[in-house]
Amino acid sequence: MASDNKKSRVEQQIDENLKRVFDDAMKDELPDRFLDLIAQLKAKEGAGKDGK
Repeated sequence: MASDNKKSRVEQQIDENLKRVFDDAMKDELPDRFLDLIAQLKAKEGAGKDGK
């Protein structure tokens, strides 16, 4: 039982750390390179719809 409790605490710490890292990553802005790539993909997607 003590082993289960210890595992539970470790899992809880892992969960908290993962959430913290994810939250921090979500606050970061996308690099300009990614924004440019997204814009290019959207432009190609829009051009594909017009040329049916």
